[in-house]
Amino acid sequence: MNYVQNVLDSLKRLYPEQSTFLQAAEEVLMTLTPVLNARPEYAKHKILERIVEPEKTHLFRVEWVDDKGEIQVNRGYRIQYNSALGPYKGGLRFHPSVNVGILRFLGFEQIFKNALTGLSIGGGKGGSDFDPKGKSETEIMRFCNAFMTELFRYIGPTVDVPAGDIGVGGREVGYMYGTYKKLTGRYEGVLTGKNLLFGGSLARTEATGYGLVYFTERMLASCGKSLEGRTCAVSGSGNVATYCVEKLWQVGAKPVTVSDSNGFIYDPEGIDIALLKQVKEVERARLTRYAELRPGAKYTPVSEYPEGMNGVWAVPCDAAFPCATQNEVTGKAAQTLIANGCTCVAEGANMPSSLEAMRTFVESGINYGPAKAANAGGVATSQLEMAQNAGMVHWTFEEVDSKLKNIMYNIHDMTAATAKDFKAEGNLLLGANIAGFTQVADAMIAQGVN
Repeated sequence: MNYVQNVLDSLKRLYPEQSTFLQAAEEVLMTLTPVLNARPEYAKHKILERIVEPEKTHLFRVEWVDDKGEIQVNRGYRIQYNSALGPYKGGLRFHPSVNVGILRFLGFEQIFKNALTGLSIGGGKGGSDFDPKGKSETEIMRFCNAFMTELFRYIGPTVDVPAGDIGVGGREVGYMYGTYKKLTGRYEGVLTGKNLLFGGSLARTEATGYGLVYFTERMLASCGKSLEGRTCAVSGSGNVATYCVEKLWQVGAKPVTVSDSNGFIYDPEGIDIALLKQVKEVERARLTRYAELRPGAKYTPVSEYPEGMNGVWAVPCDAAFPCATQNEVTGKAAQTLIANGCTCVAEGANMPSSLEAMRTFVESGINYGPAKAANAGGVATSQLEMAQNAGMVHWTFEEVDSKLKNIMYNIHDMTAATAKDFKAEGNLLLGANIAGFTQVADAMIAQGVN
């Protein structure tokens, strides 16, 4: 414990302004005490001190011209955190909140998530404080071109393979890939989440949401339960939430909520997945549009949320799937979910639960699937896209989906077995952190100090 606390204290002195990163570091490191006690070589090799620091951090200026002919300036980032297991792998986020602290948190989490997949990928993250909302198609294209003009220097198919994240979907990936190809003259698998016309993978769009449900199915089956017939609360309405909703319907559950930054929808008959896709993927509208087209659905704006929590979590449910953003589940929200009968929480977003909420879930004994295990389906399928690109082949949807399901089942089984090995049966938070950490740490020791 002293070793862990000393490292955390050092990080707090060095990065007092990076609260989200410090939270992520505390969440992981505080669960590692059992393995650190069992394997003193990790302290000898200073693994904690090394793993909390990125191998490289790139910061660059992004200049572009808007539709009015005015020059705009944004900041671009790529944090290459750890390559012990393979090339850096992690998304690009375009959102005004993006800064070094946010990306350090995301990149740090990515190390362990990627390790849990069992695939040859390290951890990284990047993005910009550019806000795609309200921008025209040509403005988004110009920004993506400008961003890649800087980023291309640091990436490659065996070096660093970015993907999408918040604000970066197939459209943005396509624009960036076109710029990369023009700058380098190479057609290669340097980005994932690409269009099927130029190296994309079937099932990549669905992967994180589908994978989340596959993990949950396995988690519940391990204790004789299932999702069939369960009422489910889902937050978010982006890619992860949409395909979580779709897969929940397919396995016999009933998802009744989705949300965006302005409010949430409660649809007692169950979210109409076709309508949700129409609103979010075709019209690119807000959820108020869903309520206009679905008379039985109720829309609640953020201004009417209960104090201290997202209104989604006040809806009684059997299972909850936070799929929006970090820290969306507060301690109060966690207590409300459990008080209302929720017995299963599986995280589709990155670190959506606060430390207090995590403790509440673990101590309550409910089925709790932490993000780095439960939402690994997206990055796992990105690696499957890399494999297809390397072989210049395309697999069928069924082939990719089958591989995804097996990966998610294996992640659950590995985290559950690790928790049991360390006398914490059922604590998948501890199991996931230790299982991911040991793979990376052992590879770092084997590769020496470079």
